[in-house]
Amino acid sequence: NTPECEKYACCPLPPYLEDSGCVIEEDDNMGRPLRDVCFHLLKLYSDRHYDLNQLLDPRSVTADPLDYRLSWHLWEVLRALNYTHLLRQSQGVLNASYAAQLESQGLWEWAVFVLLHEPDSQ
Repeated sequence: NTPECEKYACCPLPPYLEDSGCVIEEDDNMGRPLRDVCFHLLKLYSDRHYDLNQLLDPRSVTADPLDYRLSWHLWEVLRALNYTHLLRQSQGVLNASYAAQLESQGLWEWAVFVLLHEPDSQ
């Protein structure tokens, strides 16, 4: 919360942006800063009601915004730890996106497994 001229450390960028020399202050889509997944985990540790959408955004881990592998597995771990404040719509997007990713790789059995985690049967 310091002014721009008084910053003493770089933003915690995702690993794929760290050595690029690129400084991204805000995400183009939602106006939220793009940060590393570890940063989001620390924020969640300090504030149990931290926004899970930022934490589970694939771009906080990888340059491919359609790669939901780590995001889905991380959500399942968080859910096991009783973090339940992710919107049903966001859960559906996460499940459907990862299932589609698996199916496109020919892993339809695993896609079915992922879709069995869908909270809304409709």
